[in-house]
Amino acid sequence: MRASIIRFALLLLLALVIPAAPSFAQAAGQVHLKIVKVGLLVGGGAGNGVLTYRGRNYPFRVTGMSFGITAGASIGRLTGWASGIREVSDFAGEYSAVGGGAALVGGITGAHLRNEKGVTMVLQGPKAGLEFAANLSGIIIAMK
Repeated sequence: MRASIIRFALLLLLALVIPAAPSFAQAAGQVHLKIVKVGLLVGGGAGNGVLTYRGRNYPFRVTGMSFGITAGASIGRLTGWASGIREVSDFAGEYSAVGGGAALVGGITGAHLRNEKGVTMVLQGPKAGLEFAANLSGIIIAMK
């Protein structure tokens, strides 16, 4: 009888110590984005991408404006990770970013973005065109 009580107490303690199931935890999603930018001081861009989150693909559209030193036009293909996602709907929204890059036929670019729901994206990748940018940007992501 005493051994049964000890086993029960140990199982109860173990159940309280084990963390919550991973399905309730935040997970990171992989992001692939293609964006076309054009600008002279004030720039604009649009594109589309795919968020891969928990084994499923979610297409999205992106539009945005940039203010600062921007000159030229380019096409960028960015990849990276989005973290802080609790639900897929958290990914959509308005992001602010500080990023920069340069392209003369080919180059690299990167961005660190965060939205009002706490989702953070870190993106990088190649771009082609003729552009120089060092600016503060605001983009809007909408799920398709």
